[in-house]
Amino acid sequence: MAEVVDARGLSCPQPVIITVNAIKAGDQDQLTVLVDTDTAKENVSRATNAQGWKVLDIQPEGEGYQIKIAK
Repeated sequence: MAEVVDARGLSCPQPVIITVNAIKAGDQDQLTVLVDTDTAKENVSRATNAQGWKVLDIQPEGEGYQIKIAK
């Protein structure tokens, strides 16, 4: 199962920072990132691509989004 990064309730750039840190930790090849704003969704998606990872899927979840990313 993919590791979950819960960035809900955090303002930018914190969701990006914790997502990039999880990517750089290198112990997963897939992550699920939870965010609660459109801005965080866009910024995390851009940061994911900048790290050489891909956004597999973005689903609405509650008041935010579930972003699935992979190497």
